[in-house]
Amino acid sequence: MREIVLDTETTGLDPFQGHRLVEIGCVEVLNRIPSGVTFHTYLNPQRDMPAEAFGVHGLSAEFLSDKPLFADIAAEFLAFIGDAPLVIHNAAFDIGFINAELERAGQPAIARDRLVDTLLLARRKYPGGSNRLDDLCGRFGIDNSRRTKHGALLDAELLAEVYLELIEARQAQLGLSAASGPTLRAASAGPRRPRPTPLQPRITDEERAAHQAFVQTLGAAAIWNDYAAPAAETPAAAEG
Repeated sequence: MREIVLDTETTGLDPFQGHRLVEIGCVEVLNRIPSGVTFHTYLNPQRDMPAEAFGVHGLSAEFLSDKPLFADIAAEFLAFIGDAPLVIHNAAFDIGFINAELERAGQPAIARDRLVDTLLLARRKYPGGSNRLDDLCGRFGIDNSRRTKHGALLDAELLAEVYLELIEARQAQLGLSAASGPTLRAASAGPRRPRPTPLQPRITDEERAAHQAFVQTLGAAAIWNDYAAPAAETPAAAEG
């Protein structure tokens, strides 16, 4: 199963008040394991950067002035997320901005039934507690020391770890690994029964002869010589 953990940074709180996206970060998760594949871009918001927003993420209007417009990267972004579920912390905020930008770019909106809101998951699991990303990292022992400012890609990477803890995917993987060892050892320790019909050899006589000829060219110290005698005895043993 493919999921995309996503985070954004913006110029403010409301896309309907003229605020815009300035950064998108995405992390691919395959079968509940981060794959290492990411999507990241800064965006030119075509407007000033309020001091409050700059204090959160540190992205200035000057820094963003030569970055692409959302319309320039919209197709690449949509291709990356595909039809995968989108895992977002406080999903209504981010998807509101993304859909506003998609509308400006003439692209269809992302359906809200694709969203997995980790804030709601955390509130259900820890009602009454603080469920900010930093707090969840602390609760699960996730190192967020690099997070001196908000950053879309870093926050998406941290959120991917938080998400796996919230849905207990890490514990399930550890439990499966612990359970599989003894089971496999017990199975291998049982008695072996002969096949009712021997498997047909997958190597032809010509291939076997060519291999033996090649081994003879390697000299007496060749490691293949350690296996030559048992291999020669195999047919006789089978007949017995």
